Amino acid sequence: EVAVIGVPSEKWGETIKALVVLGEGQSATEQELIAWCKEKAAHYKAPTTIEFRDTLARTATGKLQKFKLRAPYWEGRDRQVN
Repeated sequence: EVAVIGVPSEKWGETIKALVVLGEGQSATEQELIAWCKEKAAHYKAPTTIEFRDTLARTATGKLQKFKLRAPYWEGRDRQVN
């Protein structure tokens, strides 16, 4: 299970971060997943970082709450993109 969000970047203003929940018994490294993304899509569409989590924030109906996933990375900033 994956959610992809934009997070602050000093170099580009915003960069791609993937939040990943691995299934039971599965394993992967950040480097493996980024390399896989670069093989399947254009390199600039691949995440620059990956964070492994136990769960992703969802609504009662099961939709991802991306605003809650993004919030910790944008705290203390006046705007959402540099």
